[in-house]
Amino acid sequence: MSGLVNALVIVAVAALVIVRQFRASRIDTDRRWWLLPGILAVIALREPDLLDARHHAQSALVLGAELLVALAMGAAWAWTTRLWVEPDGGVWSQGTKASVGVWGAGIGLRVGLLGVGALLGLHQDSAALMLGLAATLLVRSGVLIWRAQSLNRTLVHATAYGDHVPRSSWKERV
Repeated sequence: MSGLVNALVIVAVAALVIVRQFRASRIDTDRRWWLLPGILAVIALREPDLLDARHHAQSALVLGAELLVALAMGAAWAWTTRLWVEPDGGVWSQGTKASVGVWGAGIGLRVGLLGVGALLGLHQDSAALMLGLAATLLVRSGVLIWRAQSLNRTLVHATAYGDHVPRSSWKERV
């Protein structure tokens, strides 16, 4: 794919993920949470310009730093996401103000890495950003699934008054 198409895919996925993180959403631990990050990683790794042909060592170093930032951002994003359990046992998540701070810091660090690469004279392609986004989404999803499963295991299901009364299935949104 061309750099422009990669950039559009990155912007579209990031916008979708950012918008969805601030809406309450149910976490489904059975779905294929690794699929979107996997597709993004495959697309990024197929690009021939992932590393600069003239500066392999410096390019690999900047890419490694990008991936470390992406992994840290994904973990921090997952840990700043609020989780709760509904009475039906479903686990829900919603981003917090701290999640916005994580995104801001991650974007700032990535812009800084792009600046370092430019100072070193590296040719940088959008494939590195796409690979970083894939790593961020993979770590975030994995940590959220792990947290959701641990919440489900710690629930103690004791019967209480009204437990067997049917509840409406809609969720009020503000």
